[in-house]
Amino acid sequence: MRINVRSTIMGLLLSVPLGVASAQENPCFSKLETMTTKDGIEFVRTPDACFENLPDWPYAPQYVTIDGLRQAYVDVGPRDADETILLLHGQPSWSYLYRKMIPVLVKAGHRVIAMDHLGMGRSDKPTDPDYYRYLDHTYRLETFIQALELEDISLFAQDWGSLIGLYVVGLNPDPFRRVILGNGALPVFTETPFGLPKIPLITRQMFHRSITSIPAKQTAFFDAEGNRIDGQISVDFFGIWIDYARNFERFKASDIIEAVTFFELSEDEKAAYDAPFPARITMGGPRSFPSLANTLVGVTDKAWLGLSTFEKPFLTIWGGNDPGILGRPEVQDAMIAQVPGAEGWDHARLPEASHFLQDDQGEEIARRINAFIKASPNAAPQ
Repeated sequence: MRINVRSTIMGLLLSVPLGVASAQENPCFSKLETMTTKDGIEFVRTPDACFENLPDWPYAPQYVTIDGLRQAYVDVGPRDADETILLLHGQPSWSYLYRKMIPVLVKAGHRVIAMDHLGMGRSDKPTDPDYYRYLDHTYRLETFIQALELEDISLFAQDWGSLIGLYVVGLNPDPFRRVILGNGALPVFTETPFGLPKIPLITRQMFHRSITSIPAKQTAFFDAEGNRIDGQISVDFFGIWIDYARNFERFKASDIIEAVTFFELSEDEKAAYDAPFPARITMGGPRSFPSLANTLVGVTDKAWLGLSTFEKPFLTIWGGNDPGILGRPEVQDAMIAQVPGAEGWDHARLPEASHFLQDDQGEEIARRINAFIKASPNAAPQ
């Protein structure tokens, strides 16, 4: 790769630090530089200093380079373990989301790999939000699996990790031994699903007030039967979210994660979720993800059909207090009905867990994964 001086200058002009009054207050801001791959893709790399002393995250990063861009991951536990668990996060989180699960899984003797999607965590971050495309994310996951020569994988995927991971499973199931799904799906669209707001300057402010007014410890969004207490969520919500994530100047990862975790995050934990994004130039990845939903028309059909023939063990573990689309009981039920390998397993809906259930109930989820692996060494239950 080479450093593009012009891009570096422009990047510094555009790199408004997040949540600080000046660049000097952010110790990792001054080290940012815009680089260019040999194919002309401009990107930034979050400095290592931004990831120092994160609570409960002692893991050294490793990298696979794909098309000139580094894909970051942590790889913990014995390399010759009988079981390899691959953890895929969503947006706007990163592998830090799995800090409570990794120790429990490793203690059970498993090899655990947590990958950061491109533009997230410690992976490289192309600066143009339009660079990020859904099929490129799935391609990078497939390439990552091949590069690490992974096989017999137990996949745990949530949020956009599920949209990416399930696509790969549906079209190429061979590397996977079993799948565990949390608050995720593989949607199939015949037309563009989400319209954008007509008055975005107003809806951005309304959305921001809405998410920042959710109590740090959530109140219940559902009754005992799983019905929304405040009525069913409108499909317009996701269109507002697309515009907010893409364009709102105050969009911040920790605000979103705090809003849709059940339990309150500490200030250090919120800082850890913001660590990959010390300046706005680093946020092309999280800004782009929601809008990818409108690019899926006709794209996921074959993978969805592939899941209908997936007979390997398939378990769903849901956060029962997720107010978003993926938290609906009918989404979990649809995944169980679609995948034959889901039959016969003890699917769960954890009451004190929201969308980012790994943060709320990480240890419990990891214990359930360990039990699931023990109960399904080679095949689904008879």
